[in-house]
Amino acid sequence: MYELIMTHLNDVVAAILFAIGLANLLFQKNMIKKIIGLNIMDTSVYLLLASQGYIEGLAAPIMVDGITDKSHYVNPIPSGLVLTGIVVSVSVTALMLSITIKIYKQYHTLNLDQALMRVRQED
Repeated sequence: MYELIMTHLNDVVAAILFAIGLANLLFQKNMIKKIIGLNIMDTSVYLLLASQGYIEGLAAPIMVDGITDKSHYVNPIPSGLVLTGIVVSVSVTALMLSITIKIYKQYHTLNLDQALMRVRQED
């Protein structure tokens, strides 16, 4: 069992990080903490993609010394997905933070329950 976990350590860590982020997203009332939970989940997905794309003994997909055989290089698609995901994650985080600032200016709280209560009082 220990050897199995150690051979798949990156996968286990990614799953644990995802669970921590999901729990944070579900159980926290503070909007900033929810955003942090979503970012933890994003990071776990990037870790999983990067660890699955890495193959021991293969080189980065940059042709050196005239070697054109694809069996000498790692597949570049997981790295591209991670980079694209990071860009999207930063954009989504910026949008969520800007919405959080607007909600705080309107209702003077970051607690979702209190903000919803104040929204209902306005009606």
